[in-house]
Amino acid sequence: MPAPDVPNPAGSSRPASPSLHGNDSQVVERRSLRDYYIILRERLWIALPIALLVAVGFGYVKARETKMYSAVATMQFERQDRVVLNEQVVDTSVRSDIDLNTYLKTLESGRLRSMVAQSLTPDEIKLLQRPYLAELEPGTNPPSVGALLGSMMPVSVRNSLLITITVSNRDPEGAALLANRYVEQFMRYLIENVGGKNEFAVDYLRARAEELRKESEAAESRLQEYRRKNNLVSLDNSINIIGERLRTINATLTAARLARLDLETLIKQIERMQKEHGSLLEIGYISAYGNIALLKTQLAELRKQQAILGERYLERHPKMVELANTIDIVNGQITRNIEQSIADLRTQYAKAQESESSYEREYKEAEKAQLRLGELSVEFKSLENQAQVAKNNYIQILDRLNQTTTSKNLENIPVKPLDRAVAPSAPYTPNLRNIIKTSFFLGLVVFAGVAIGLSFLDDRIKSAWDVEGFIGAHLLGIVPELGDVPDTEKHSLVNSNKTSPGSEAFLSVYSAIKIQSKLDFPKSILVTSTIPGEGKTMISCNVAASFARHGKKVLLMDCDMRRPMLHRHFKLTNEVGLIAWFEAGAKIPADPFTDAALGFTKVDENLYLLRSGGRSKGPTELLEAPVFSQFLEAMKKHFDLIIVDSPPLGAVTDSLLIAERTDEVVYVCRFNRAYRKHIRLYVKQLKESKTELLGIVLNGLSARRIEYYSNYRYYRSYKKYYGSQS
Repeated sequence: MPAPDVPNPAGSSRPASPSLHGNDSQVVERRSLRDYYIILRERLWIALPIALLVAVGFGYVKARETKMYSAVATMQFERQDRVVLNEQVVDTSVRSDIDLNTYLKTLESGRLRSMVAQSLTPDEIKLLQRPYLAELEPGTNPPSVGALLGSMMPVSVRNSLLITITVSNRDPEGAALLANRYVEQFMRYLIENVGGKNEFAVDYLRARAEELRKESEAAESRLQEYRRKNNLVSLDNSINIIGERLRTINATLTAARLARLDLETLIKQIERMQKEHGSLLEIGYISAYGNIALLKTQLAELRKQQAILGERYLERHPKMVELANTIDIVNGQITRNIEQSIADLRTQYAKAQESESSYEREYKEAEKAQLRLGELSVEFKSLENQAQVAKNNYIQILDRLNQTTTSKNLENIPVKPLDRAVAPSAPYTPNLRNIIKTSFFLGLVVFAGVAIGLSFLDDRIKSAWDVEGFIGAHLLGIVPELGDVPDTEKHSLVNSNKTSPGSEAFLSVYSAIKIQSKLDFPKSILVTSTIPGEGKTMISCNVAASFARHGKKVLLMDCDMRRPMLHRHFKLTNEVGLIAWFEAGAKIPADPFTDAALGFTKVDENLYLLRSGGRSKGPTELLEAPVFSQFLEAMKKHFDLIIVDSPPLGAVTDSLLIAERTDEVVYVCRFNRAYRKHIRLYVKQLKESKTELLGIVLNGLSARRIEYYSNYRYYRSYKKYYGSQS
C-alpha cells in the first residue's frame, strides 16, 4: 500500500530516516493551516490551561507593579530678532539645533539634578517619601533625596522651540512638583551662568555665601553630633516621653503599694487571730479559699447527724465511731486548706513586695533621666540657637545674591515657562488596558507554542507517515475507534455481517494482506503488538473472519499462554487446547478435529478456534519445542490459513519465538499508545528473524483523527452513510 502524503505531529517539513523496507528516499512531511488547526484542537486541554496560567500570571505580576505617575511641564525658547554690536555681550537666544541640544543636555546634567535636590524643602522631601513609608521595615531609613527624584526626560517638540520636561515618580503630586522644580532650577541656572563678565558684587556675595554656608553646616554638624552623643532625637520629645513615663510608673507604683498594703493587713489579721486562738474561718479570704466553704457545709451536716445518732447510740457504737472518724477527716481537710491559703497569701505578699521594689527602681531611673535631660537642655538650646542663626545668615546672603544676579542677567534669559505640570489623575503604569492586550497575545503565543511544541516532542505513533516513513513498514490499514460498539461484538464484527466503518476497515486490512503477501496458501500469520491493550486480539479475530468469509479455511490459534483471551470472546471454557495437548504427550494427530486434547471448535463458517488450553508462566518450553513447529506444518494440511494471536513483543519474548515458526507477521499499533522508536526496534528484530513482515495495522483512531493523521478521510463518509442506513 503506498504511503500517503500526510502531516505528522512530530515536526514540520522534517526529513525521515531511510525506510526499513527498502525505500531509502527521503520522506518529507507537509502541513497546511488546517493541520495546525487540528494540532491545536488535539492539545486544547493541555495547552489552554498552560496558556491561561502564563497569561493570568503575567497579568497579575504586571498589575502588581509599582504605580508610577508622569507629569509634564513645558518651556518655550524665544527667538530674539536683534543685532548685537558689543562683543562683550553674549547673545543667549536659540538660533540653531546645536543651541537647543545644548540646553537639553544641560537639563539632563548631574549639576541641574543636584540643584533640584538641594532646592527641596523638608516638607517636600516628606511628600516624595510618602509612597515608600508603607513598605519600609522597622528601623529602615527612607530613600535618600537623590533616589527620590525619579527619572526626568527632556524632549524638544519637533519644528518648534518648545521643550517638554517629563518626570516619573511614585507620587502624583511629587511628579508635578519635580517637573516644575526642574523648570525653576533650569531658569536659575541660566540666570547665574549667562551674560557678560561677573561683577565684583556678585563675586563678593558668592564668596560670602560660601563662608556662611560652611558656618551653617558646621553649626548644624555640632548640633547633630551632640544629639548622637547624648542619644537625643528631639529634646522636647524626649522630655515629654520621660514625663509621661514618670506618670505611668507612679500610677503603677501606687497601685502596687496599695495591693501590698492590703495583703500585709490581711496577714497581720491572720497572725493576730492565731495568737488569740480565734477561728481563722471568720476571715473572709480564708473562708472563700478553695473547698473550705464546701467542707464547712459538709462538717455542719456531719455534726448534725452525730447529734441525732447520739440520742440513740453510745459513743463507742460503730456508727458513732465511723461518723467521728469522718468528722476528723473533714476537720483535717479544713485545716490543710487553711494552711494552704495562708501559704498562698504569703506568696502573693512576697510577689507584691518584689513588684513594688521593681517599680520604685524604675521610677528612680526615670527621675535620673529627667534630671539628665534638664542638664542637657541648656547646652542643646545653645547649639540649636547657633545653628538657627547661622542658617538665617546664610539664607539672607543667598537672597541678596539671587537679587543681584537676577537684576544683572534678567534681560539675557532666552526661556520662559509655558505650562506648569499638574498632578496626574492616574498612573501611566501599570496600564490595565495594555496589560490585558499583552496578556491576551502572550496567552495565544503560549497556547500555540505549547501545542505545536508538544507535537514535536511526542514520539508516540499517530499517523500513516509514522508507519511508512519513520518505522519503515507498510501500512496495511487503519481501524477506527469502536467506542460505539459493545465489547462483546468488537471481535465478531466481520462475522456479524453488519455494515459499519469497523467491518469495512477489517476488510480493507484483509485486502492489504493479500496484496502484500508473497506466499501462497496454506500459510501461517502471526499477529502481535508492542504493549498490551493495542487490540491485536480483536484484529486477529476479524482478519481471520475476513479470510473465512472469502472461502478460506482458517484456524485461529491463541498462543498468548500467559494471558489467553480468545476463549472469552467466543464464550468458551479453556480446559482444552495447546497446553493440554502438550501435557498429554504432544502427538500430532492424523485428524486434529477428533483430538479431545486439542479441542478444535468451529466458531463460524470456515473458521475454527484452537484455544491455549490453560495458562502458563513459562510457555517457552512448548514454543521452543520442535513439535510446535511440526504441529504448525501439520495444520497447514487441514487449513488454508493459520492466524496466531501472540503476546505483545514489549512484554515478553514469546512472540519472537513464534515468529521464527510462522510465515508472515502482522504488527498492530494503537494510536497514541506505543513509542515509535520501540516499534521500529521490534520491527527490526522481526525482520532479523527472517520472518516476512506484511505491515502494520494502525488501530483506535477516531473519525476526526483519521481525517488529520491519514488520507483515510472516507471514514467520516462511511459513518454518515451507514448511520443513515441504520
